[in-house]
Amino acid sequence: MKRPPNFLQRFHGTIAGQDRTRMFRQRPATVWLTGLSGAGKSTIAFALEEQLIALGHACYVLDGDNVRHGLASDLGFTPKDRRENIRRVAHVAQLMNDAGLIVITALISPMCEDRAMAREIIGPDKFIETFLSAPLATCASRDPKGLYAKARTGEIGSFTGVSAPYEAPIDPELRVDTGTLTSAECVAQIFGYVREKCLQTAAQRTAHSTEA
Repeated sequence: MKRPPNFLQRFHGTIAGQDRTRMFRQRPATVWLTGLSGAGKSTIAFALEEQLIALGHACYVLDGDNVRHGLASDLGFTPKDRRENIRRVAHVAQLMNDAGLIVITALISPMCEDRAMAREIIGPDKFIETFLSAPLATCASRDPKGLYAKARTGEIGSFTGVSAPYEAPIDPELRVDTGTLTSAECVAQIFGYVREKCLQTAAQRTAHSTEA
């Protein structure tokens, strides 16, 4: 990983992570959704965000397509560019976590080493690798843009699952079968994990209020 010039230094304010945890009633984390195109990443990410927001929790979705309209608009789909895209998103997620938010990313992020890089940037204690598992045929059947068909005819190059590899996570924090479960069931499964790991209980809120 490229190091910044040695004349740069980090500055820290007086607000600590525990202050933001108390304010937002949650521990920050990044739910890193990975899976083939058509596995349901964007659909599940925004549905999970909606559920968390409805309960009063601060969160935000970093969607792969949206990021490529701005932050990564200069990148293509070569392995090098994909890795750089993931690096940028991971750093944004880390900053948002530092601000106290729960972040949900929706990127194919096909290579294990690139997801490991994201975990290192964000921090192992905040990184929730979530594999949205679905057979390739199922993903292709859900494809409203016809990208899989275009990839098979060569119209689109370096398409994950067809002309570019996808390395499934070996030991993710969560494995969600989007090939058989409904979107609502998938969201419920992920939300249950996030609730246990990140969201404060009433007793914890009372304790923090007493400490304050």
